[in-house]
Amino acid sequence: MKESIVTPLFERIGRKLGVRVEIEPNWRYTGRLVFPDGTFSYFLATRFDINPFGAAEVAGDKDYAAFFMKKMGYPVPDGEAFFSPRWARTISSGRTPAAAYRYARTLGFPLIVKPNSLSQGVGVCVVHNKKEFDQAVKFICTQDKVFLVQRLSSGRDFRVVVVGGEILSAYERLPLAVVGDGVATIAKLVAKKQREFREQGRYTLIRLADFRITNFLRQQGLTRASIPKRGEQIKLLGTKNLSTGGESRDVTKKLHPTVRNLCIRLARDMGLNYCGVDLLLESAPSAPLGKYTVLEINAAPGIDHYAASGNRQRKIVERLYTKVFQALIKQHTAGTHAPSRVKNLDFSHEATYAIAVKR
Repeated sequence: MKESIVTPLFERIGRKLGVRVEIEPNWRYTGRLVFPDGTFSYFLATRFDINPFGAAEVAGDKDYAAFFMKKMGYPVPDGEAFFSPRWARTISSGRTPAAAYRYARTLGFPLIVKPNSLSQGVGVCVVHNKKEFDQAVKFICTQDKVFLVQRLSSGRDFRVVVVGGEILSAYERLPLAVVGDGVATIAKLVAKKQREFREQGRYTLIRLADFRITNFLRQQGLTRASIPKRGEQIKLLGTKNLSTGGESRDVTKKLHPTVRNLCIRLARDMGLNYCGVDLLLESAPSAPLGKYTVLEINAAPGIDHYAASGNRQRKIVERLYTKVFQALIKQHTAGTHAPSRVKNLDFSHEATYAIAVKR
């Protein structure tokens, strides 16, 4: 585990605000914020005690979060949750991978298959046929007990970060891609891009053997040995996540007030003081809100890769986390910080399905 790119940033912000930042020394990935009045708050990577525990837990479960967002009138992708073979047997559920495939056929390919509770784009797959579907489900079931099958929605992909009812950053997410020079193979272009990531301070590891890359290239009639033409852009993944090597285009100042209000309202309705809203827009971000889809809401948005993409982005991220620190200071000053959490109760997605969902 490597030090988060934002850990030194936390230390700098702490010095500015009079907050002592105590970092675990071996990995520098987690720490404690000690406030001037002696109270304290813990963090792990970019997860803070800023959101109510229940709201954060719901946001961390994609299926539950989609249920509540849809109930409140927010458009979300059509989809259903299914279980790994072992978990389906454990809870005597018919929501097996076979049932998932039958459901997938009703949606039509291509579609999305993804883990229910993981983040950073892990296991998110765009699948085009049964072979790719089975491959995706088999992999995901090694990572999560619950997986989602969703209709593939259209639109430009954006991440909007909300803190305390204010938009702190917004950027368009673009897929992992390479640009040909007429000489190098896709494999060599990927190696070059990996070197560029290291120079930028991005820790993303592009796994060229990733079955998702192989499948996506195949859909384009390509392999790792293919040589793109000079200036030709080749997309390597169907998903658009910075953690999987995607790029970003900042739109913070371009975001239309109606889009800003949507994200602020959604954060409030989901009970989150700090979150990342992932949404698809059919129109430009500067245009009045039209057709849109909320993909997910994230109670601990990781923006390390965004911070590594340029000096302007680093300044935006510093402003964002300054706002987070200030909100935490305000909570502690007012005596409203979260109490200790009970550890012996299991209200996870899996446990509640085991109790309440006997399908």
